[in-house]
Amino acid sequence: MVRLPLEALTRTGAAVPMLQAIGSTRPGGSVGYVGVPHGVQLDGEALFYAHVRLHGGPAPVRRFLPELIDLVWTRHIDPGKVFDLTLPLEGVAEGYRAMDERRAIKTLLCP
Repeated sequence: MVRLPLEALTRTGAAVPMLQAIGSTRPGGSVGYVGVPHGVQLDGEALFYAHVRLHGGPAPVRRFLPELIDLVWTRHIDPGKVFDLTLPLEGVAEGYRAMDERRAIKTLLCP
């Protein structure tokens, strides 16, 4: 199964990674994605004849968030391995802008 992260589907040109994933999946295979792919239009007939299945749904972030935040605060998880830009909470717009412009992969917002 080809799996696409939400970032691949929500950035500008979201159709490109989705179509690439479908095109690289063998007949009878599946493409899994998490989140809502905005601006992606698929040719249903082509998808049907490619014998590729799409599986997707929302990310259950709220279900895991309290436990994950606790693991970060108690230093059981080092967010430095995930985040490459740290900004104050007021810099949330800049964080999104940096990720959109590919100046950052993930932004950590600190109170």
